[in-house]
Amino acid sequence: MEGQGTESKADKKAEKKAAKQEKKAQKAMAQEEKRRKKLEQAGATPEEIQRAMEYGTEYEEEGGSRLAVFFVTFIIIVIWLAILTLLIKMDVGGFGSTVLQPLLKDVPYVNRILPETDGVETDSTESKGSTEYPYATLDEAVARIKELEVELQDEKNQVSQKDERNAELEDLASQLEQYKANEAAFEAEKQKFDEEVVFSDKAPDINEYKTFYESIDPANAEAIYKQVIEQQQADEQLDAYVKMYSEMKPKQAAAIFDTMKDDLKLVAKILKAMKPESSASILGAMNQDTAAKLTKIMEPSES
Repeated sequence: MEGQGTESKADKKAEKKAAKQEKKAQKAMAQEEKRRKKLEQAGATPEEIQRAMEYGTEYEEEGGSRLAVFFVTFIIIVIWLAILTLLIKMDVGGFGSTVLQPLLKDVPYVNRILPETDGVETDSTESKGSTEYPYATLDEAVARIKELEVELQDEKNQVSQKDERNAELEDLASQLEQYKANEAAFEAEKQKFDEEVVFSDKAPDINEYKTFYESIDPANAEAIYKQVIEQQQADEQLDAYVKMYSEMKPKQAAAIFDTMKDDLKLVAKILKAMKPESSASILGAMNQDTAAKLTKIMEPSES
């Protein structure tokens, strides 16, 4: 009984193995048949199908790759044709109306890609190209080029003049700063003189100053006193102007000074009393002619 049981298990095992192998063979046959149909759909010849079946999937992959390359190439060609058709239809650069119109206007279907034109073209318009083209002859195009060259030269000249004017203004600003530096040095020397001579311990006695002023003719003394008072008031007013315009933006102060053409000396005094950077900014924002006149007034030789 034990022998029969062992043989029965072996038989079952052999049957399962045979069934498994048969199922595997059927699956392989189905895959081969599927591959064959796929190759036929790809357009392979019977010889190519037979070779692919003998050598496995190498030919199938090669055929699929070639099909993919062909498909991509076809798509690219279609896209470029579409772009070219659009450019011709839109008449970019006049290519469609001047070059292709005379050649393709009588070709059925193809002439539909040509740009639309107003009316029927005559022989004269065909010889000259599209009526929308800006230049009918080469001479007209050359003449237009010369006009553009003249305009370009004029623009260059204007830019050159502006550069020269800017350089001149920069030079004037530099002169103004130098003048400010000289004036500051003079004020320092004056203050040093007052400290070391007028108000120092070795200065003359106050009675000597009194005797000196009393020796002056009364009329002259009164005139000198009035001048001193007026100068003092003018200095106070000037200080107020300097403070007011220094607190403004350069463009705002420049706009006001541009309107004071009848009193440029006062403007020059205000600018001279301001800091160099502030006065330079205001001069740079002013009218060029007015700024030049003010700089001339503020020259050290004119002070």
